[in-house]
Amino acid sequence: MSDTSVTGYRIERDSMGDRQIPDTVYYGIQTLRAIENFPISGLRPLPTYIEAFALIKKATAVANRELDCIPVDVGKAIEQAAEEVLAGQLRDQFVVDVYQAGAGTSHHMNVNEVLANRALELLGGEKGDYTRVSPNDHVNYGQSTNDTIPTAIRIGGLLALNRTLFPAIEAAIVTLEAKADEFQDIVKSGRTHMQDAVPVRLGEVFRAWSVIVRDHLRRIQFAADDLKILGLGGSATGTGLNTHPQYRFRTAELLSEYIGQDLQSAPHLMAAMQSLSPFVAVSGSLRNLAQDLVKISHDLRLMDSGPKTGLKEIKLPPVQPGSSIMPGKYNPVMAEMTSMVCFQVMGHDSAIALCAQAGQLELNVMMPLVAYDLIHSIEILGNTIAVLTTKCLAGIEPVRDRCNAYAEGSLALVTALNTHIGYLNAADVAKESLATGKSLRAIVLEKGLMDEATLAQVLDLDKMSQMPTGQA
Repeated sequence: MSDTSVTGYRIERDSMGDRQIPDTVYYGIQTLRAIENFPISGLRPLPTYIEAFALIKKATAVANRELDCIPVDVGKAIEQAAEEVLAGQLRDQFVVDVYQAGAGTSHHMNVNEVLANRALELLGGEKGDYTRVSPNDHVNYGQSTNDTIPTAIRIGGLLALNRTLFPAIEAAIVTLEAKADEFQDIVKSGRTHMQDAVPVRLGEVFRAWSVIVRDHLRRIQFAADDLKILGLGGSATGTGLNTHPQYRFRTAELLSEYIGQDLQSAPHLMAAMQSLSPFVAVSGSLRNLAQDLVKISHDLRLMDSGPKTGLKEIKLPPVQPGSSIMPGKYNPVMAEMTSMVCFQVMGHDSAIALCAQAGQLELNVMMPLVAYDLIHSIEILGNTIAVLTTKCLAGIEPVRDRCNAYAEGSLALVTALNTHIGYLNAADVAKESLATGKSLRAIVLEKGLMDEATLAQVLDLDKMSQMPTGQA
């Protein structure tokens, strides 16, 4: 109900009373109460999450119109309003803080009110005239916060994965494999426990990273399959109260069409609404990837350390000056940024896990935090991998002389002598080399432990660093 007697404002009424709403805004009284109640972080819903909700409201308007549950003209107006949001309009009207009422009722009503008021305008009416288009009775027909929020998390997660994270991972794999081929002939010292180890090929270091990242892509894709099972149509508790029997199937069909994914209505709506386990699984797979990305980013920093006093086996491309006081300094900033983002993803995963176990009876009220943290994790991880690939990985150059010198000088080369002179003799050779500075080759020949030709064959760095091939 609306009263426009106050200049510049309309009066809206809910079960708690009347409030003045500025005529310029599309949200209504419930959104206003949420703004007042939750001045917590200044964080607003992510654009992908808003898009997911607009897709849901578009699908529900079409389905309910087709099933004669709402007037045809009202359904079409709601659909058009949702399409405008999808086109980027009205985004400044979604204003409820991320930390808000449990389950996400505040954000959900923010969406319902914005779409209702825009639909009213499209029908030639005035904002706030909810007798013609109601946020609850029309935009929200057959729905509840309890089934739309988890559906929006699913849709938003799928959108973010397919637009941001998956393409970034695939591009990173291609780049790592290209670097592996480029560096395949370069031998460097391996290191375990941060100490000398037997030689490895620089190319195989990058190939190992590509395999690791590819395996993570497979794990995330597997976990994401559960996001395609929707609880939409369960209404408040999973019973489907106030919904048409075909509504849940039709909305799943429409949403599948909208996002190009094979979505299905859950076989048991109550189970789909109560458990947040699909979000935990996806988040856990993101955390798993993040942990390996931290390791890789730290390896990049170590291998590029120096340039005079570190390993300096590779050169990361400089992207900005590295110091406000030391001229000519360049830091591995892309690798550093990667670690920070990965730590944030790990933190989000811990929050999501805590949220998932905090539900009671027919509802988990912690969904607003899960919605933000999961989609945020996907998008920042995808954006990070994308820029790490283009601004760091693709431009890495080897320092061949340094790699070769470390490989030749590594005490761990003595490992290849074990089967020829025995472990204890090899240990004595290593100790003497470290104490005197003499090479392993010189000491072995001085002691007469091997002849020169055999020693040269055994300490062939090229052969020592070959990876096993073939199948059993």
